Amino acid sequence: MSDTPLSESLATLSRFFVGDGTLEETLTRVSELTVDAVPAAALVGITMIVEGRQRTAVFTDEAAPEIDQAQYDTDEGPCLDAFRHQQVFVIDSTEEEERWPAFCRAALGHGVHSTMSMPLVVDKLSVGAMNLYAREPHAFGPADRDTGAVFASQAAIVLANAQAYWDAYSLSERLGEAMKSRAVIEQAKGMLMATQGCGEDRAFELLVQASQRENVKLRDVARRIVANATERTGPPA
Repeated sequence: MSDTPLSESLATLSRFFVGDGTLEETLTRVSELTVDAVPAAALVGITMIVEGRQRTAVFTDEAAPEIDQAQYDTDEGPCLDAFRHQQVFVIDSTEEEERWPAFCRAALGHGVHSTMSMPLVVDKLSVGAMNLYAREPHAFGPADRDTGAVFASQAAIVLANAQAYWDAYSLSERLGEAMKSRAVIEQAKGMLMATQGCGEDRAFELLVQASQRENVKLRDVARRIVANATERTGPPA
C-alpha cells in the first residue's frame, strides 16, 4: 500500500504537528487530505460542535456548508447520524434516497449525487463527522468505505489532539492573564494602603467601588493606579 493515495495521505497526516497552525488550519488540512485519500470525493466538509451547535467547521468547497445547512435546519442528515451513532452512512443516489429528504434536495441542488458520512471517534467519543460528496451516483464502493474508515480513524486522533492542544493553549493564556491581573491588583492595593492609611480589605473595597463607579474592569482600575503612581515617582535614580 506504499504508493496508494491512502498511504500517502496517512503519511502526511502522521507528520502533521498540530501546533504548527491554528485549529481551523489543521481541520482544513485534514479535509484536503481526505480528498486525496478518497479520490471519489469531489468535496469534503467536517462537522463539529462549535459553541454548542453543529456546524461545518471547515470545507474544501463552499457548496459543502450550504448542503450541510439542510441537516442543521431539520436536525436530520447522514453526517449528524454518523456523529450521533458512530456509524458510516452512504447515500448511493440522492435522487433515489428516501432518508433525509431535505438533505438530499440540497445535495442535488448543488450537483451532488452520492455521499459518504463517516464518524470521527476517539476513545468511543465522537469528536466530529466527515461528509464526502461526489458528483456521480454510486461513487463510493466498499473499497472507498474501507479506505475512508481507516483515514477517518487517524484523522480523528489528529483533530482531537489539535483541539486539546489549542484548548490547553487558550487555558494557559487565560491563566497567565489572570496571574498578571492578580499581581497588578495586589500592587495597587499596596499603594492604596500606603496612601490612604487603610488595611488590605479597605484597599480592595476602594478598588471595587472605583470599578463599579467607572464601569471598567477591576484590573484596569488597578493598572491605572499603578501607572499614575509610577509617573509621579519617576524611574529610580
